[in-house]
Amino acid sequence: MPELKLARATLPLVSKSVHTPAYSPTSAQPGVVHLGLGAFHRAHQAMVFDQLLREGDMRWGIHGVGMTQPGLVNKLRAQDGLYAVRVAGANGIEWHVPGALWQTSVATTERQNVLNVIAAPSTRWITLTVTEKGYTPALAQLLIDGLRLRHAAGQAGLTIASCDNLQGNGHKLKAILHATASSQDAELMTWIDARCAFPCSMVDRIVPAATDEVAAAAKEALGMQDECALSTETFWEWVIEDNFVDPSDAALLSRCGVRVTSQVHSYEEAKLRMLNGSHSAMALMGAITGRAHIADCIGSDHIQEFVHRLMTQEVAPHLSRSDWADYRDALIQRFGNPYLKHSVHQIATDSSQKIPQRWPPSVLGQMAKGQSFEHHALAAAIFLRYTLAKDEQGKAYALNDPQAESLMAIGANQATEPHACVRALLAREDLWGKELAASEAWLDRVSYWHDQVLHQGVDATVKYIIQQDFS
Repeated sequence: MPELKLARATLPLVSKSVHTPAYSPTSAQPGVVHLGLGAFHRAHQAMVFDQLLREGDMRWGIHGVGMTQPGLVNKLRAQDGLYAVRVAGANGIEWHVPGALWQTSVATTERQNVLNVIAAPSTRWITLTVTEKGYTPALAQLLIDGLRLRHAAGQAGLTIASCDNLQGNGHKLKAILHATASSQDAELMTWIDARCAFPCSMVDRIVPAATDEVAAAAKEALGMQDECALSTETFWEWVIEDNFVDPSDAALLSRCGVRVTSQVHSYEEAKLRMLNGSHSAMALMGAITGRAHIADCIGSDHIQEFVHRLMTQEVAPHLSRSDWADYRDALIQRFGNPYLKHSVHQIATDSSQKIPQRWPPSVLGQMAKGQSFEHHALAAAIFLRYTLAKDEQGKAYALNDPQAESLMAIGANQATEPHACVRALLAREDLWGKELAASEAWLDRVSYWHDQVLHQGVDATVKYIIQQDFS
């Protein structure tokens, strides 16, 4: 007898302990086009839209667009857009099967299909989770071409909500559309400015890449095979600017737990500098020391204390989020979630693109106040040590980074010419910004901690720094 697989037809056979959708996508066309059909979206916004659909509002079905790779899209199509999500926290585990993903496309091979769905009368929203590196003209052109079809068909404007980990993401998305549009698009851009909304938003939920362990756990929980299963934490946050084409969407989203506000920036900077900044530091530490997951890092008392001090002493003084202490404490608990298996090498991916947003603002803030920035200096020293591409046990690892070649060239001689390597790394304005790249004080402290890391190792150096009083 063939093995059962998750699909619409087998949904009634899923274990009753699993939360499954009672609604069907057959009665309506999707109202949301989502660009960037990765794990994060499927365990975050898709679950919010699933909640709206469960309440009977059928305008929130999703047409999910994979940007380049057909593999995931094909797996999801084979399962009618269904997949399981393990939600694990201190109070145990729940399994959910969101039903919000109704249709799928691949942008590179089914471009016209994507344009048509952007122009469809039922479409109300476009959401995006495509990058942490900045928007490209190719993405902008896809949106422009779709919106051109929509405008020509006389359809209403759209709420186009960036959910990417970029500060001011809505403003950046709108700006790249204007920068990419041709002179023939003047009328279209006037319509976009008048009829479309580009709210900024901040999204927060830890969603590791799918693993065989999660697939096996899903099979046991569901009673059938699921090739698209995910694992996530109970915590989630979606903060979005009160800027919608349909103003009534604000109340709907708020009822589902989304925070609708005019102060998105406060939450963006807290996430980037506290969660993401700490994540980067721990990921680099873990890669060098041979720890596989973030939970392994935060589970070491000295690393936990380092992260607590980094956030409390050097990040928090420059945040406008008033509940930062509660957020910090929640983060430390979240980092330790044993179910997440969040790979340090996954988080260390593209560090050269992520660190510029995560660390320098806090360092510059501390400098302006004449306060210590030692924890960030040690993190920068550890970043340089990471470019050796082998851990302290001598095991090689790959630097998955667009700047990997230049970073490894800078770091190659750090054992014999450490100060020259530190100076070369810190001179990179693309990493640190102009002011920090020119700072001798920054150079001095990173050099000091780099020397400690090379001679004492990461763990001993972290244990040493938390014994110091920099207040």
